[in-house]
Amino acid sequence: MINDLLDPDRLPDPTSSVSLVQTHISVVLVADHFVYKIKKPVNFGFLDFTSLEKRHYYCEREVELNRRLSEDLYLGVLPVLERGGRFSIGKGAGKIADYAVKMRRIPEESLMKTLFEQEKLQEDHLVLLAEKMAKFHQTAATTPEIQRYGLPESFKVNTDENFDQVEKYVGQTIDQRVFQDLRLWTEEFYRAGKGLFEARVDSGKVRDCHGDLHMEHISFEGHRVNVFDCIEFNERFRYSDTIADIAFLLMDLDYHGGGRLSGFLWNQYSSLAQEGEDILPLLTFYKVYRAFVRGKVISFQLDDPGIGAEEKEKAATKARAYFQLAYSYIDK
Repeated sequence: MINDLLDPDRLPDPTSSVSLVQTHISVVLVADHFVYKIKKPVNFGFLDFTSLEKRHYYCEREVELNRRLSEDLYLGVLPVLERGGRFSIGKGAGKIADYAVKMRRIPEESLMKTLFEQEKLQEDHLVLLAEKMAKFHQTAATTPEIQRYGLPESFKVNTDENFDQVEKYVGQTIDQRVFQDLRLWTEEFYRAGKGLFEARVDSGKVRDCHGDLHMEHISFEGHRVNVFDCIEFNERFRYSDTIADIAFLLMDLDYHGGGRLSGFLWNQYSSLAQEGEDILPLLTFYKVYRAFVRGKVISFQLDDPGIGAEEKEKAATKARAYFQLAYSYIDK
């Protein structure tokens, strides 16, 4: 299927070329003006895309949820059609073989990560971003059912799952000592910090957030900030404390050597969101969690048969760095 879809004539919009990008859960076709994302038929426990019906449902959810924080990126869901053993997206007739989310292609130079790498990310960008995220977090949906996801016994499901899924990578992407120390530290934090979690729930700080907020998912086009690619496949990753959301981005800046900008963003955001110093221990907890999640997700690429040996080695190096960052937050 993928080889067919790399043919420009098999896409619904004119393009001179098509390139392929793969993640552990998606195949992404990048054309001149648009991007088409197809979900892989995988089951990682925390997500299940194994049936056509589920992939269709989560494509629709991806569009719906991401329109909350992006103005004109998500254009809809198109069928992947098969006819005579050949595949195309959204054009002609045929049997529906899959579905693709259609997005406007974001200029590479507008991505937050690109701006950072080119040393063009300014404090003005972060002021705009802090304003957008603080407003979003203050108005995002919340219910008693969503609030319970912020309780320690509920959130512990996520961290337990992380450690269970990462254990197989001990010795590959994470050292035994780092793995054990992070697990022990996390268990102790749940015991000692129970009141912090409960106070956040009581103050209504647990909401339907983004869930995957890092620099590759943010763009700046003039004064317009688009935040995209939120978690659509599992509500317990999206229903979270608002500082768990912003902690992901702060951690990502730290990972890339942007500690000063991370601090500036937190100061801007915390002022607008009216967060005090009393929640700094919880912020550290969520930064550890977010770094560990990134290490885990990137480690999954080591088991993907569609990814070559060289790419897997790069993934292993990157995963090790994220796990080490998680450890650095507790190794004081």
